[in-house]
Amino acid sequence: MRSKEFKEKKVAILGFGVEGRETVEWLLKKGATVHVFDEKDESEFDTEYISFLKKDGVTFTFGAFGALELFDIIVRSPGVRPGIKTLHIASDLGIPITTATSIFLSEAPGITVGITGTKGKGTTSALLYQMLRTADKDAYIGGNIGVPALSFLHKLKNDYVSILELSSFQLSDVERSPHIAMVLMVTQDHLDYHASKDEYVMAKMGITRHQTEKDITIYNAEYPASVAIADRSHGTRYAVSIKGKEGMSCYLEGETVMLALNGKAIPVIKTSEILLPGRHNLENVCAAVLTAALLNIEPRAITDVLKTFPGLEHRLELVGEANGVRYYNDSISTTPDSTIAAIRAFTSPEILILGGSSKGSDFTELCSVISRAPNVRAIIGIGDEWPLIKKELSNKALSMVEN
Repeated sequence: MRSKEFKEKKVAILGFGVEGRETVEWLLKKGATVHVFDEKDESEFDTEYISFLKKDGVTFTFGAFGALELFDIIVRSPGVRPGIKTLHIASDLGIPITTATSIFLSEAPGITVGITGTKGKGTTSALLYQMLRTADKDAYIGGNIGVPALSFLHKLKNDYVSILELSSFQLSDVERSPHIAMVLMVTQDHLDYHASKDEYVMAKMGITRHQTEKDITIYNAEYPASVAIADRSHGTRYAVSIKGKEGMSCYLEGETVMLALNGKAIPVIKTSEILLPGRHNLENVCAAVLTAALLNIEPRAITDVLKTFPGLEHRLELVGEANGVRYYNDSISTTPDSTIAAIRAFTSPEILILGGSSKGSDFTELCSVISRAPNVRAIIGIGDEWPLIKKELSNKALSMVEN
């Protein structure tokens, strides 16, 4: 939806998280009358901020979503499932339902780059952003990375680039797709939110579903789900891989990252020069390098960033070293596939901390990888998921410590 469509309209916002709060302020500036619904209790929010918004005419309902038939437009926040009964009823009544992501993609001038994947999208978004800034290009970064995109929409111009990290929650019912869609590793995740892996992949398809022949999709050819998402695009498709080079636009040849465009392959950088740890991050590097090249970023800016970019917090982040032992924070790895990638990132002896809250994951492959990894010496088990992991590992000759 366009911004002019919100003027003097009664708008309901479902969800009062970071994106919801930014949406409230954006809508007020567009002349809308805003009502916020959130299932949480009012005591869980900043009462001073709520009082401030009430002075601007914003009204609130906490503890439930309530009836929506009196509103002209509904804006769904990412944490609210699009398939809930309340939204179905509103849709049947013909009430338009949109999201902050859809609003941004409809309104933003310049080039929009959307990046999604089960893991790696935050790292790749930040990597590409640093390449653009190093090349003195005007760029903004937002989305699922923690910066609501609507917060910088008013700053954009026609020659700017917007980089959005996009989750399945943001893509499931998006009305527009970005000009450049980057589809990284897509496997399984958020099965506590999505009914199945197929539903999760279908949600991700929003990043390519609305692309035109003028748009671009960059995808990781090693993952069938990523290929399926790319196939929904009507734009030009470019593939990356670190396992093969046939038909790839960025790939590994030995220990060199190669870029192949316009019938010519050129070396970009040696893998030994890349600061990001882990072979799995080379997939993200290839995707970022290719996108930067398509955005006409000079090679020196690309390589300078690859040599100095350390990664994001909580993603194989080296947090300390004592008595020759290095401690890495990889708490962002909340799926078996990302944990497998982290395990394979090192050859030195490892002690793993595994567990956490349940996301409905299958641990068969993870436990198989652990049992075959000669450098995994012990596991510290924590949280609700640990009993399931422990059961799968019960026949493995590993030292396990329960917390």
